[in-house]
Amino acid sequence: MKAAKTAVFLLLLFFSCPVLLLSGEKTSGQVMVVTVQGVINPVTAEFIGKSIDEANESGMEALVIELDTPGGLDTSMRSIVKAINLSEVPVVVYVAPSGARAASAGVFITMAAHVAAMAPGTNIGAAHPVGVGGKMDETMAEKATNDAVAYLKSIAERRGRNAAWAEDAVRKSVSVTAGKALELGVIDMVSKDLEDLLEGLDGMKVSTRRGEVELHTREAVVTRKPMGLRLRILATITNPNVAYILMLLGFYGLFFEFTNPGSIFPGVVGGICLILAFYAFQTLPVNYAGLLLIILAVILFVLEVKIASGGVLTIGGIIAMIIGSIMLFESPGPFIKLSIYLIVPAVLVTALFFSVTLGLAVKAWRRKPVTGVEGLVGLEGVAHTDIHEDGMVLVNGEYWRAYSDEPVGKGEKVVVESVSGLRIKVKREGRK
Repeated sequence: MKAAKTAVFLLLLFFSCPVLLLSGEKTSGQVMVVTVQGVINPVTAEFIGKSIDEANESGMEALVIELDTPGGLDTSMRSIVKAINLSEVPVVVYVAPSGARAASAGVFITMAAHVAAMAPGTNIGAAHPVGVGGKMDETMAEKATNDAVAYLKSIAERRGRNAAWAEDAVRKSVSVTAGKALELGVIDMVSKDLEDLLEGLDGMKVSTRRGEVELHTREAVVTRKPMGLRLRILATITNPNVAYILMLLGFYGLFFEFTNPGSIFPGVVGGICLILAFYAFQTLPVNYAGLLLIILAVILFVLEVKIASGGVLTIGGIIAMIIGSIMLFESPGPFIKLSIYLIVPAVLVTALFFSVTLGLAVKAWRRKPVTGVEGLVGLEGVAHTDIHEDGMVLVNGEYWRAYSDEPVGKGEKVVVESVSGLRIKVKREGRK
């Protein structure tokens, strides 16, 4: 009996050892990787926010954001920082590939990450706030700077990073390389690629919303999440040059519809383009003085056809549209400005479009009708019967009932004076 109990105990011990060993070993899970390139705007904020939510719901080991940005909107940046702070899954911001940068809003996002990393040949900095939609006066500029300094320093202190450098990045617009950033304590590591990054993250402990978390990424499965079709379309629309083209196409379409009622298609396309353009304008630093100048230019182009100005209105329209286009998006950064190589052709095409289209419409309106009942007036015909109070004539290959103020003999040539219902009034040819 004792031998049997000993045998059972040994069997249980034999089968339980692997289980105990496995339970004590932490296996690597999945790491989600998203790529963010370009301006930080509402579309970017939505993409990162949804990616963080998905990483939390899926229980990912970490979320890696490969970042390359010249900066962007303050509201979108703050939205991303909030999402990172609320994440239970560690968020790693990796400024990559080589040649990438984390400037302006990108500095805030990088320093807010649970782990901040950069690839060799990248840089970070230049986070001084700039006026959006108009220049700030000295008082407003100072307030904006102080607010940005306090916000970035609080982020740096929370993550245990260099708060003094954070202040200089805002006040003095300093920028440093990846190696210098690591030396100054701005970031946590420099990694040559994603594989090297995951190797370096393994075993690191970070503090998230759920507490201290140890990362196990050495053999993690990497899952890349691309931006969805809807967000890709919205990201394209919010490009300043694309938004500008959509606005012009909207003007073209609606104008064509108004000058040619019933065309339908140009009006529908124009309306859609204009709505999309106004959506984009909500995410861009629009200067409404520039927008009004563009609208004034369109009005001047239209008036040129109706008023004989000798080209003065067209020249004025071209000047107004060029100035308005340059002013339309007001930002010191070139990434939220229109390209001059787009402005000049767009202005010339617009001037040509309105001049030619409206000119043809006016000519068509003034042209004498050549079809229908109105087109009969002035046509010549031949009396098919004697005509006075009643008779028949052949006009334009058709027989019509006709009457005349004077007798007209059969076979005589006549001219149509007017049309009344299904009868026409004629007179002898040559008679005034």
